[in-house]
Amino acid sequence: MNDDRTHNGHTESPSLGEAIDRLADELDEIHRHESGKVVEYVRGSTVFAVQQALIVSFRLRSEVVEAALRTPDTVRSSRGPDWITLQPRAVDGFALDRALAWFESAWRLAGDSPNDRPQSPLLN
Repeated sequence: MNDDRTHNGHTESPSLGEAIDRLADELDEIHRHESGKVVEYVRGSTVFAVQQALIVSFRLRSEVVEAALRTPDTVRSSRGPDWITLQPRAVDGFALDRALAWFESAWRLAGDSPNDRPQSPLLN
């Protein structure tokens, strides 16, 4: 990552979208599908993350979803029981860490099993 400095020498944090896009560039087999302001991240034919502004949803293992629900700024996603939605009130280091960890976990899960994968309405 770039070391972006503000005028007072403090490191400027990337936006949630920028941070996710940087990580997506580092990981293999990711395709971005954009429709308006919605970005879907797809591995193979599996949608594993969806971003719309400061709202990001991730497809995770059920035990991870349950644990994630105990962290700030998370709710169950309308996408299904294996999805979690993060909508941080402030995009601080903690929110970025969670988002990036869940993005990578969702990416790994998408590469694990070819069965029972949710399909993107944007791909059809």
